[in-house]
Amino acid sequence: MVANLSANKPGWEEKLNFFSDWACKGQEIKNEMLFLVDEDTRSFNAIIDAIRLPKETAEEKKFRLDSIEKASQYAAEVPFKVMQTSARTIDIIKAMIENGNKASITDAGVGALCCITAIEGAYMNIRVNTKDLSDTNFAKTLNQKAYTVLQESKGELQALVEAVHQQIS
Repeated sequence: MVANLSANKPGWEEKLNFFSDWACKGQEIKNEMLFLVDEDTRSFNAIIDAIRLPKETAEEKKFRLDSIEKASQYAAEVPFKVMQTSARTIDIIKAMIENGNKASITDAGVGALCCITAIEGAYMNIRVNTKDLSDTNFAKTLNQKAYTVLQESKGELQALVEAVHQQIS
């Protein structure tokens, strides 16, 4: 939004390509996020489907447990992809705060806040989806990677929110 508003600002015609490139990157990320929202629903449904599998025989019980494990692992991987994809917006937000139309700077700040929420929420989903996994190595590794993304991204995004506050003061 900020890129599009800035690209069309009178007198900024020479900056059209700069803002258009950022807007295209933002659209790509938006499309990935829309896919991941649907994929998160599908991954949750796969867990429910696995839970509903028959469990009468020893073979059915094992297949059911293996299916729940596999579906739960994937249900944890999807929000990790959300975290990674959300973190890719940081450079866009920063560029818009530093170069965009100052009348739209708060939109960039709101984008940073939304990104923090997306990353934190995805991190919570990873933790809930890994807490009962039997493959504790998978759970530990994914949780560590997710925690790193959370910490790095959150710090950068909070700094961007503060930069917006400073510019509008």
